[in-house]
Amino acid sequence: MNSTENNGNRAGFSIEFFPPRTEQGQEKLLAVHERLAALGPEFFSVTYGAGGSTREGTRSTVMALLERGSVVAPHLSFGGSSDQEILALLQGYREAGVTRLVLLRGDIPSGLGAASQHRYASELVEFVRRETGDYFHIDVGCYPEVHPDAPDYQSDIKFFRTKVEAGASSAITQYFFNPDAYFYFLDQCRAAGIEIPIVPGIMPITNYANLARFSSNCGAEIPRWIKRRLEAYGNDTDSIRSFGVEVVTRLCETLLAGGAPGLHFYAMNQAGSVSAIWQNLDSDKS
Repeated sequence: MNSTENNGNRAGFSIEFFPPRTEQGQEKLLAVHERLAALGPEFFSVTYGAGGSTREGTRSTVMALLERGSVVAPHLSFGGSSDQEILALLQGYREAGVTRLVLLRGDIPSGLGAASQHRYASELVEFVRRETGDYFHIDVGCYPEVHPDAPDYQSDIKFFRTKVEAGASSAITQYFFNPDAYFYFLDQCRAAGIEIPIVPGIMPITNYANLARFSSNCGAEIPRWIKRRLEAYGNDTDSIRSFGVEVVTRLCETLLAGGAPGLHFYAMNQAGSVSAIWQNLDSDKS
């Protein structure tokens, strides 16, 4: 099924996967993709591991989803790759019909630390624009609650603006649970002359331990009232997921009502919560 031809299509809604490491994981992901493609997202994206560690896995997953009729946006970072390797990837994606990319600075692989070359996302955006012109729609990342490495809020806005000035078409935020953080961030971006669409990243809540770990690493704040409710559920996964669907649905409703141009779901290669939230939003519109 071609997701762009589904009658349920919501412009601006997209879903992110990560490349599986095993054949079994790949089979599971394709089943999840089939279920989520039926919802009609604008595109799927596929992440790119630290230091390019999943470069081949990303490419093969992208190709598998393209073969199934979906619009796919590969993630890409310099991540230790040479300019020639990046160019080869771009050429391969272009020949396969990819027209959209998500360009990020990327994480340094564990253990390399400062010894690894660290090139910024703005440099990658500039590189892709220089080599391919306006062929690709380029998404970049941004942080309503401030990037963990940024010295302060305004510096983070300036870093974001360099990516926009380099040629970014739109942006996807890190996930968050406080809508005021997003709307304030939008105001600050507009004041800084940043006019591209900024799509909120949405993280379904399915496992509290994993969510707490992810959030600590990326600087996303879990509001105290959400944290305490999740802690109270203990190992009751059904209650955690039910509560998570309720909370995240309300977050999405608030964001869309406030003018967000769409939603980007961090699906974690699972379909259940994304489908439930999506259906809740459709029900609210009917």
